[in-house]
Amino acid sequence: MVLPSEPEFEQALNELATSLAPFLKANPEYQKALEIVQIPERIVQFRVVWEDDQGKPQVNRGYRVQYNSALGPYKGGLRLHPSVNLSILKFLGFEQTFKNALSGLSMGGGKGGSDFDPKGKSDNEIRRFCVSFMTELQRHIGADTDVPAGDIGTGAREVAYMFGQYKKLKNEWVGVLTGKGLTWGGSFIRPEATGYGLIYYVEHMIAKYCPEYSFTKSSTLVAVSGSGNVAQYTALKIIELGGTVLSLSDSKGTLIAKEGGFKKGDVEAIADLKLKGGALESLLGEDSFKGRFDYHAGKRPWTLLPKIHVALPCATQNEISGEEAEALIKAGAKIVAEGSNMGSTEQAVHIFEESRKQGGIWYAPGKASNVGGVAVSGLEMAQNSHRLQWSTEEVDQKLKDIMTSCYKICLDAGLKWSGDEKAENGVMPSLLAGANVAGFIKVADAMRAHGDWW
Repeated sequence: MVLPSEPEFEQALNELATSLAPFLKANPEYQKALEIVQIPERIVQFRVVWEDDQGKPQVNRGYRVQYNSALGPYKGGLRLHPSVNLSILKFLGFEQTFKNALSGLSMGGGKGGSDFDPKGKSDNEIRRFCVSFMTELQRHIGADTDVPAGDIGTGAREVAYMFGQYKKLKNEWVGVLTGKGLTWGGSFIRPEATGYGLIYYVEHMIAKYCPEYSFTKSSTLVAVSGSGNVAQYTALKIIELGGTVLSLSDSKGTLIAKEGGFKKGDVEAIADLKLKGGALESLLGEDSFKGRFDYHAGKRPWTLLPKIHVALPCATQNEISGEEAEALIKAGAKIVAEGSNMGSTEQAVHIFEESRKQGGIWYAPGKASNVGGVAVSGLEMAQNSHRLQWSTEEVDQKLKDIMTSCYKICLDAGLKWSGDEKAENGVMPSLLAGANVAGFIKVADAMRAHGDWW
């Protein structure tokens, strides 16, 4: 049977299968589990008709990929972006399944969204879209069935509109969405969680591999891509700890700090700009930015900096190419960890893994290093179930514990299943192999217990 081309999903599947090769050779019975787990349990596709400000009907495609519920209710974000299609959502849902397994919480994997573009839309247009979208989606989700969250294009405003419509249609208040406002069921640390969690994970990598590049030292140079939620809180946590953030970017170009790196106020100004849908280039005219930054139109940060110690892609999938991976090696990077999902191309991942074997770059895939976001979403679900709210300190400590556990799981599995010869001379185990094997085993064993394969 010839299936339609789904390049993003095929890339994610190939990455998993490659990592699993040593494990499957030793445990061939799990090959059947791989055949089964790669097919989603359910895909829902629907039209979304909404009214623009001129009173004219507009239509978009809506999706929910309910990938795997072996470990708990389907859990994953809703992406609103014109690039959204089934291949992207299948790849995201597939990755989410194993990411959620690594969190240690009872969550399955899913993903959804629409090819609707919030940019350039009025608040009323966004509200009308969200109401129409949830009017159909509510048939397929529930607090113990499928709990969506925010993602690219779906922030606190959109989550609020969708939650309000669900509540009206179902006549019930349940934790059916995460990323909610603090006064109506949300959790402390949720907006910060992916970025903070990324730093907590990388701190363990630095401590083991290159302690001289601790985030507490201003001499530690960090390249960050993106300027959305994940990039902002990644940068803010590095600045808080004492490290130097050299770059932030958006779809139009990259800002490079000339000296001293980004300051807290710079990141806060960028956050305000992005809430209004502005581009980074427009900040060059602001007094606080004049003379302190260079702007590079149409470029990502990876080839722009002569010296980098840590690289953290936090924008979108496939944002580090093979050529850019080589540039990071040349710049002296020791760690690359993804805040975005599948942030590196297949060629880039191959280059990183070969570099690791030579004592070069140690690479962490997004399904491990960015698990913090969905982890705190899981903590929000737990708080909703108990009708209580934990303090900032409690949630932050739980997040640190989850990231520590995730790192140790990946490290231990990587030591066993990297497929390398015995590590010597400071060569680190593959966190990519560790994350893939550990996540897969947990999901596959639950599926076997439920009778989904034998």
